[in-house]
Amino acid sequence: MPQLFRPSSNTIAKTSIAAVIFLLGSTLAVAYIMDRGPWTTSVRVAPEQPIPFSHKHHVKDDGIDCRYCHTSVETSSFAGLPATEICMSCHSQIWSNAEMLEPVRASYRTGQSLEWTRVHDLPQFVYFNHSIHINKGVGCATCHGRVDQMPLMYKENTLYMNWCVNCHRNPEKYVRPRDQVFNMAYQPPANQEELGRKLVAEYKIQSLTDCYTCHR
Repeated sequence: MPQLFRPSSNTIAKTSIAAVIFLLGSTLAVAYIMDRGPWTTSVRVAPEQPIPFSHKHHVKDDGIDCRYCHTSVETSSFAGLPATEICMSCHSQIWSNAEMLEPVRASYRTGQSLEWTRVHDLPQFVYFNHSIHINKGVGCATCHGRVDQMPLMYKENTLYMNWCVNCHRNPEKYVRPRDQVFNMAYQPPANQEELGRKLVAEYKIQSLTDCYTCHR
């Protein structure tokens, strides 16, 4: 009986199978990288703002507390954007003629709010409350990163659901004493999980992973 396949057929078949597996793996890898990349998540991408406001200068250099500008962060679901009057409380006295700050002065003269671009902008179907996280011992830097080191504000974390749920499942790894919530330089101690378990009990923190917690 004549031979149906050439001797090289096995090699061709194996090579083809390997190529298909490699192509599928590469496609999945590229899709994962794109899903986590800055062009999708905007992580470490500073959006254009009406004024190039530097958290590094105001927080680190000048020592301004987060709550001075974000006045409602401890009591409201929204951290709050600073009113022009807050900016002018300093800049009516210092850098009062700086060209860069003309939009602030124009806002103050006209009463028209500055149109800041939100950096941490969750979808409308996600419920998030700043005040409950602050009062349960979640530090600003845990979610927002070291803003005191950011000349321009950008998003440090993806804010994807799996990132949030990881903290909700293991709150003891992330909580800190309430008096350290606004301390940007806070470093978790070596016994973080032991301290975390103590704080979880003291602050009555629940491991909330039900869909309804965030999707109401």
